[in-house]
Amino acid sequence: MKIAIGQINSTIGDFSGNRRRILDAATTALGQGARVIVFPELCVCGYPPMDLLDHATFVEENNRSLRQLQKELPREIAAVVGLVDWNHETPGRAIQNTAAVIHQGQVVFRQAKRLLPTYDVFDEARYFEPATSSGIWLFQGERLGIAICEDLWAGTEPAPGVRYQNNPVRDLLDQGATVLLSPAASPFYKGKASFRRELAERIGRQASLPLIYVNAVGGNDSLIFDGGSFATRGSGEVLEESARFREDLTLVDLTPLPESPTEAERAAPRHLPPSNEPTDEISEIEAALVLGLRDYLEKTGFSRVHLGLSGGIDSAVVAALAVKALGPERVTGFLMPSRYSSPGSITDAEALADNLGIQREILPIDPLYQAVTACLEDQFAGTAPGLAEENIQARLRGLLMMSWSNKFGSLTLTTGNKSELAVGYCTLYGDMAGALAVLGDVLKTEVFALARFMNREREIIPENTIVKPPSAELRPDQKDEDSLPPYPLLDTILEEYLLENRTFQEIVSRGHDPATVEHVLGLVARSEYKRRQAPPVLKVSPRAFGTGRRIPIARHIYETSR
Repeated sequence: MKIAIGQINSTIGDFSGNRRRILDAATTALGQGARVIVFPELCVCGYPPMDLLDHATFVEENNRSLRQLQKELPREIAAVVGLVDWNHETPGRAIQNTAAVIHQGQVVFRQAKRLLPTYDVFDEARYFEPATSSGIWLFQGERLGIAICEDLWAGTEPAPGVRYQNNPVRDLLDQGATVLLSPAASPFYKGKASFRRELAERIGRQASLPLIYVNAVGGNDSLIFDGGSFATRGSGEVLEESARFREDLTLVDLTPLPESPTEAERAAPRHLPPSNEPTDEISEIEAALVLGLRDYLEKTGFSRVHLGLSGGIDSAVVAALAVKALGPERVTGFLMPSRYSSPGSITDAEALADNLGIQREILPIDPLYQAVTACLEDQFAGTAPGLAEENIQARLRGLLMMSWSNKFGSLTLTTGNKSELAVGYCTLYGDMAGALAVLGDVLKTEVFALARFMNREREIIPENTIVKPPSAELRPDQKDEDSLPPYPLLDTILEEYLLENRTFQEIVSRGHDPATVEHVLGLVARSEYKRRQAPPVLKVSPRAFGTGRRIPIARHIYETSR
């Protein structure tokens, strides 16, 4: 049997557009000899639909699309499509996350998802009723079992403290499944692809049957789906794999398929990703951010972006990512110097804009700053200049960026990184003003690595931008390290606290100064109110700010209590 992997990029709520993608892929797959094509989880409506699921009309559109696909799909191919379906199985929630099989104009099989994740960015138990059992679909002599995304993860710990009682894969094996199909919408984070492969290899070794894993691709708000679908043999070895970070159609020939490949099969050409596929964490992060940024614009209806160019590394990396995602003609950079901007920062920003080929504008903010401080002169009388005056500059820049956005319909990109966002080293309504935080889940040390990676073939980001000490340039001779630990140290503490959930005592026991750890954890806790008002961040780590980390604002900072 030949099975096609339909790795498509669905848009949430674009039912007609998603149907076109499904129909085009199925027609092409049939022409290549496929008899089955498998699409990603919830491909009919897009993932994750969140509270759109509370609208009955949204669920009805899923079913209307299903009926349209019954009429329009080629009758000779069986298509496994993911959609929201009404729950006709058990008492409970009204809807289920379902994979439906369409063949010869009929829905011949349905399987609802059994394990509903409720960790990190997932909240499926809020909406869906889980299936209570798994069934077998009989087709052309094969016994096909469908395990939707999380259903594969039974027997593992997909997140700290998460264990599932039911095991859909084991139940399918007990019923004599000969092939496993897994439609998925598995969001990207660095290293995630290897986790999926390890899971598939483990299932293959235990079950001794082929697995077809079909992942979504594309950006939906903060989430980025990297594709990377694949098929494995009964031994767990990869038989075919799809491209990452783009749509792809991959044909898998399971007839005949021995458990292990022969030498001839190992030497035979097979569908492989192109040679420029990401090969390490930094190249993965770049590819993910480019895809997430491009799709954010296309799916929200914007065609252009703009950002402030400070001459620093963060804005330089964001500008380079924007050009790679959209092209230089759709990116505008603004130099907004103040009295504290160094001549080198201005020339570095100009050199970056020239290297990227983007439009650049200069808007000096000192006249505006003088006007605002004069307006507040009576109210600020008798006080020393300080944080308020510094932040006026950042907020004036935010005002200018949002004004340009309103006038010309361009989307404002913020340039702050995760390290700054974590400790509140950012200004509300200033450098945080914008529609998308491209680097909001990228630590400062990773930003430096991205800049070096971008310069691997030619200098895009000026060398001086990379090597000079980071500074907000809001007061004379200001350096980030005046307020924060050195970034390598800060990022290590942040990773241990935010990603590994380590306690104050555990972090200190790893060799860190207690006062420094207490300072950093306190900054993180006291900055929660800022993050609650921040723009969406593109998720590239196991835990990003936003829906994946929900912390109260008004609370006691118990972490540093001794």
